[in-house]
Amino acid sequence: MSAIRRIEVRVGDLVFDADASGDERDPLVLLLHGFPQTSHAWRTELPALSDAGCFALAPDQRGISPRARPTEMLSYRTELLLDDALAIADAFGQERFHLVGHDWGGQLAWLLAAQKPARVRSLTVLSRPHPAAFAAAMAGDAEQPKRSGHHRAFQREDAANGLLADRALRLRSVLSEQGVGEADIEAYLSRLGSRAALDAAIHWYRAAVRSDPALLGRNVPEVSVPTLYVWGDADATVGRPAAEGTAGFVTGPYDFVELPGVGHFVTDQAPGRVTDALLAHIRQNS
Repeated sequence: MSAIRRIEVRVGDLVFDADASGDERDPLVLLLHGFPQTSHAWRTELPALSDAGCFALAPDQRGISPRARPTEMLSYRTELLLDDALAIADAFGQERFHLVGHDWGGQLAWLLAAQKPARVRSLTVLSRPHPAAFAAAMAGDAEQPKRSGHHRAFQREDAANGLLADRALRLRSVLSEQGVGEADIEAYLSRLGSRAALDAAIHWYRAAVRSDPALLGRNVPEVSVPTLYVWGDADATVGRPAAEGTAGFVTGPYDFVELPGVGHFVTDQAPGRVTDALLAHIRQNS
């Protein structure tokens, strides 16, 4: 199996740390992690993608990489996060690439595929529904606002303190209750467990409501690129109405894979099933 190496990707004044596997001349698969995670989320998928003939790249995104950590909250507006992803692909001369995202990284992946379909060979999103499907569920499913209560809680200035108190007890609980093992929790916290890193990660939520309105909710258009959506039916943050409603916002070829008994952090809890589905989707659309 191919090895994972740690590399640096410079984008303007920012330097992103990233996990990579494979030859940089091969077709790029760009993998975007969510919250509260890092590029470690893709540790199973990276070598498998490399073995399949791809260049697999998983950056620690804005705020997680120490040298890509602006202090201003507005520096984490969604449009800037999207620019980062495109610039990282550009740094390797890859005009078109396969795009994979989980949670917040999935949100970015939906937006990129909707806005820049000519650049996306295929789209794979884990857990996070299409933004318009999510907005519809927030309005029409009584349970979804409860599942998404952390979005509101993160607007508080002391949100990071609460998550980090008692050796990050709340942050550890969020991960462990959804099937993430202790060793992997430690790996995530090794990069995310400082006040500076966690504040930056939470800024994604704070800045989202101050971002371009075209990137919010029902304003996001349908996606036309070949799409794979993977959702675990034990996901504590995304309910069935949002997951099943996603199909209504994809006009291109669409596959929905439901993982019984699997929670939100699907690459941690069901890595083999995720990898198999992802590889099949990429092979079909290469």
